Amino acid sequence: MLYGRICWKKDWFNRNKRNYFIYMMDTDDLSKEAYEAIIVEAERFSHDLTLHFGVLSARCQNELEFIEKSKKLAEEILVLYDYEIEDLLFGNFPPRVQLEITLMKIIRNIEELNQIPINKRHYDF
Repeated sequence: MLYGRICWKKDWFNRNKRNYFIYMMDTDDLSKEAYEAIIVEAERFSHDLTLHFGVLSARCQNELEFIEKSKKLAEEILVLYDYEIEDLLFGNFPPRVQLEITLMKIIRNIEELNQIPINKRHYDF
């Protein structure tokens, strides 16, 4: 477990008198393909759903980890009960069928994204 202050982007923290460098990814660090496959697709459905994928990016070290965790998140949301979905989406309960279609589309997009080599993806930086 890491100890220290919460930081964004590149930052240092001190634990037991040693400096550790951590990097917190942001959705701006994603390739255009990954951003469109996950974030844009979630936003088409609901901003509340997009927030969960955005927060997930801050817990990842790189795009590959984010893609893997996004797929797991989408799969986990698919099996939630209605009351859990309502809590997850901040009290806005969507039509269940539309949510499932969106999550399956995100999973399908991720599978297609995994077929694109990293060096062939487009980044803003």
